[in-house]
Parts: sequence; structure tokens; C-alpha cells
Amino acid sequence: MNKNVMIYTSSLCGFCYHAKSLLKRKSIPYKEIDVDLDYEKRNEMVKRSNGRTSVPQIFFKNHHIGGCDDLFKLEKDNGLEFLKN
Repeated sequence: MNKNVMIYTSSLCGFCYHAKSLLKRKSIPYKEIDVDLDYEKRNEMVKRSNGRTSVPQIFFKNHHIGGCDDLFKLEKDNGLEFLKN
């Protein structure tokens, strides 16, 4: 299964839960990276997202999609289909 979508999350984050639920509902596979206790991965996320420290941070290949609100905006604009590729 192709997992071109990467989502950096935290275990107690409601926005992370909503973003993952939307991806599942749309049958979009993703790789999840929990940054709760992994400071290397948290730093990687901040660097890749140009300084954003909030979770989730969502990427398609090397393209930064943004956070949960950005993902839902893509959904509203019918822009999630490209994530399946």
C-alpha cells in the first residue's frame, strides 16, 4: 500500500484524531509519526513545516499540506483525491 501521506501527531491531540479520521474515511493511507517523546522527530517536523510546532503537521511526499484545518479545507475544496496517488 502506497503511503505518500505522512502525519506528525501527538497522542492526546483532538485535531490529530480528526485529521486521521478524515484520511481513513477517504481511504487515504498514511504513515503516522508520534512526536510526544521523540524529540528528533519533533525537530524534523518543525524543520519540514517551516517552524510550525503544533500537531498535526501533514505532508504529501515533500509537499507540506499543513494542519487539521488545512486538510479539512482541502476536503471542502474536493482536493483530497490527489493524496491517494
